[in-house]
Amino acid sequence: MNFSNMQLVIDIGNSVCKAAVFEQNALLDKYSSKNFSDKFFTDILKKYTSIKTAIYSTVRDKNEELIKILNDKAIVTYFFDEKIKLPIEILYKSRETLGTDRIAAAAGAYELYKGNNILIIDLGTAITIDFVSTKGQYEGGIISPGLNIRFRALHKFTKKIPLLKPSEISGLMGKSTAEAITLGVQNGIVFEIEQYILRYSEKYNDLKTVITGGDADFFVKRLKNTIFADSNLVLKGLNNILLYNSKI
Repeated sequence: MNFSNMQLVIDIGNSVCKAAVFEQNALLDKYSSKNFSDKFFTDILKKYTSIKTAIYSTVRDKNEELIKILNDKAIVTYFFDEKIKLPIEILYKSRETLGTDRIAAAAGAYELYKGNNILIIDLGTAITIDFVSTKGQYEGGIISPGLNIRFRALHKFTKKIPLLKPSEISGLMGKSTAEAITLGVQNGIVFEIEQYILRYSEKYNDLKTVITGGDADFFVKRLKNTIFADSNLVLKGLNNILLYNSKI
């Protein structure tokens, strides 16, 4: 498949490898795999032969075979590390410990809602809530245990609490131990998020709240506040960073 100029976004996590193909800011296709393999990428490059640039973000060691594949295709590749230029300013004190997923989500949200104060809520293995100002400054945020971590922690650190999974149960009062655990975990996250949105809304005008992450769909219908859901926010942010570096 040929387009005039396309970009490849690669995001390799601890357990899942994600890739996306963009034409400028338009997301054309996305892929994910739990099994990292060279074929995963060669198949994408066979389909999209007009990819000229790529960004490579990984929590693992760099894969030399993947780098060779990109080089053989003459694809200009940017590595997401501390040297890469960013379209937002990072005011975080420990920049070296700031996760690339948090930076990418902030960059993606800033591109989508430029001119607004932005609260980014990422509901994954951990819950992160981050803030980007109207000036494009990433000011910081919070990290707390995610949905499944909370269920596992209750089970692991007690003798009798069973290991449960999320469910569609709702209400304020559990009528059984299973209901009490489920409501306690799920409502706890909802109340936590709503309070953060409320506090930020009181402090900052024109606040936009965007939610992303693997558990976003589960919680977005449970939140009362006006929020924007975007499951591709990190991929869009990586693409935004790629475009920004391509133009420098």
